[in-house]
Amino acid sequence: MKHFWIIIFVSLLAAAQENEELIIDLEQSLMAPCCWSGTVFDHGNKELETKIRLLVADGETKQEVLDHFVQVYGERILAIPVAQGFNIMAWIAPVIIAIAALTVLGLYLRTPRKIIEKSQTAHQEESSIPYNEQIEKELQDLD
Repeated sequence: MKHFWIIIFVSLLAAAQENEELIIDLEQSLMAPCCWSGTVFDHGNKELETKIRLLVADGETKQEVLDHFVQVYGERILAIPVAQGFNIMAWIAPVIIAIAALTVLGLYLRTPRKIIEKSQTAHQEESSIPYNEQIEKELQDLD
């Protein structure tokens, strides 16, 4: 009989731990509607924390809790936007920006070598001008 109570106690602790992890996950997945600048987990919104705990205690899954809050506040309550429709830009735009930035960086890093090569070529062409030394000497004499 003693082992029975130990098994019950351990299973209750495990269930409580799972619920606590789910609650923390939900708090990190929902924006705080008080200021919309961080998650419920960051801001400590007591009203939403209590509501989340009640919904989890009622046995609702993560998706059911998220759907409940989306119905109440709209999709902006989600900390991570759903990747469909216009929201897909939130997933694609960083990749496009990163590719563009790497392209610009690559072009920038290649440009100085071309400029140096052109200036060396121009200097070589300058020295091949006939009577260049005589012209330079006469110009200095004019000063």
